[in-house]
Amino acid sequence: MQKLIFIVDDEKEIRKSLRAILEDEGFIVEDFSSGKTFIKALAKDRPGLVLLDVWLGKEDGLQILDEAKKVYPMLPIVMISGHGTIELAVNATKKGAVDFLEKPLSIEKVIQTIEDAFEKTRDQPSEIPNFKLEYDDILGISQGINKVKFSIYQAAQTNARVFIYGENGTGKELVARAIYQNSKRREQSYVEINCAAIPEDLIESELFGHEKGSFTGAIDRKIGKFEQAHNGTLFLDEICDMTLATQAKVLRVLQEQRFERIGGNESISVDVRVIAATNISVEDAIREGKFREDLYYRLNVIPIEIPPLRERKQDIPILVEHYLKKSIKENDLTPKTVDREALDLLIQHFWPGNVRELRNILERLSILTHGETIRAKDVKDSLQGFKKANEMAERGDLKHAKDEFERQYIIRTLQNFDGNVSRASKALGIERTHLYRKLKSLNIQTEQTNEGDR
Repeated sequence: MQKLIFIVDDEKEIRKSLRAILEDEGFIVEDFSSGKTFIKALAKDRPGLVLLDVWLGKEDGLQILDEAKKVYPMLPIVMISGHGTIELAVNATKKGAVDFLEKPLSIEKVIQTIEDAFEKTRDQPSEIPNFKLEYDDILGISQGINKVKFSIYQAAQTNARVFIYGENGTGKELVARAIYQNSKRREQSYVEINCAAIPEDLIESELFGHEKGSFTGAIDRKIGKFEQAHNGTLFLDEICDMTLATQAKVLRVLQEQRFERIGGNESISVDVRVIAATNISVEDAIREGKFREDLYYRLNVIPIEIPPLRERKQDIPILVEHYLKKSIKENDLTPKTVDREALDLLIQHFWPGNVRELRNILERLSILTHGETIRAKDVKDSLQGFKKANEMAERGDLKHAKDEFERQYIIRTLQNFDGNVSRASKALGIERTHLYRKLKSLNIQTEQTNEGDR
């Protein structure tokens, strides 16, 4: 049973009381005061069931029902009304509602209706066909993450190129590896390169290799990533950071399946499946002249968009349990649990750093929390440094919220390592040169981080 339930009602007290009832029954609840915000939320996640009021101020709940069914035809929706009539109930049923509740609501009736609704729809076909990934390390049961897993399954059946989209920390590398592990090429090599972490003057050598003496410092022949990935899979992470000159050469390799090492004349043929990823808008990069449109169309055969964590809150309890246990085991700590109020705070946090931020917060909580229970105060203390980013996010200033989070996150990590950039870059999971670029772009002064790369 999918545990996420949406409540759509313009009366705040109704939403509040229903949320309390359902959360006591173990459901994860999202509530909306208007049909407009509800329909917008459906684009990000599919709940297991919806409780929808017939009248939402000036909005007609039956029209909202029609719109919801256009998004998810099989979505179970229970209508609620304070002025129930047989005609209204019949009309709602014809439009696809699975049941009808009259106000005032009783706890027993609400719970029984929900159980009956799930039972009615249990054997109905899903919007996503049944599939099975042989190798699956991606945690989550939300509709958004199920779509990603189904796309992985589809991509793994072919040798087609894949373009993965997602914010920092969403798990693009995990998705790329899952495609490889479930593909026909899983017995062959898997090679990855972070295009943002390689200096511009070295990226072509990294990709295509070079011959001895081809440039100053080329003391030996180097085999590039394309050659290393022959018959296997090459993952080009943060591909939009690649120079236009290098993009042109990558395009040529994709077209001809051959290239020459730098300084060499030998034409090397390769059979490589390319998976690319980016954390920025490719369309914007194309408009700004930073990314080749023809390369984009070559790579974008199977697009996979990973939803940010704030759009898959249903998965947060699963991720919390996993990363808390993982941190406790790795650090040889006393087992800890998270109480309900603390979990609610984690679910409601904006998570500009996505799963990566959540993982690090849980590691911090597992180490610094005294006692066997992580409480709301512990969570508030751990998230305090990102208060400004959350305030920006609440105002709808997403870009600046993400920048502010990243800035605070890097400063705190550097402080934890006494300003040592090498150690901080390893903890952050990025190359040292990439971290230096971040320090410059986010205007982080060395004195803010206790100075120096000792």
